[in-house]
Amino acid sequence: MQTVIIVIHLIVVVALVGVVLMQRSEGGGLGIGGGSGFMSARGAANALTRTTAILAAAFFATSLALSLIARYGASPTDILDRIPAGSEQTEGSGGVLDQLGGAGASAPTEEPTVPADAEPADQVPTGQ
Repeated sequence: MQTVIIVIHLIVVVALVGVVLMQRSEGGGLGIGGGSGFMSARGAANALTRTTAILAAAFFATSLALSLIARYGASPTDILDRIPAGSEQTEGSGGVLDQLGGAGASAPTEEPTVPADAEPADQVPTGQ
């Protein structure tokens, strides 16, 4: 249901933007508008004004419906609610992230192996 309302909402938004952009600029704020159009000035103004009002009401209705669905829909779950309440952190455990699971959560940590012929980090070759 929510997906259907979102799709309708997006269609209304695109149509509303298009209708508002087609309206004649009365103040000449951008220097465009006016001129000759495909409809007469009075007929276009009435139709576009009415269409804008209808689309604005549809936008308001779909926004209200989406907010009500979000409020009274399925309750969101908190990630911290999934952790058992009695779990205590033991010595050497990684904490909350290891308890949640995921890739590599149970892999033991190992020290990196260094080849025997590698130079120690404090003896950097000078190239001389």
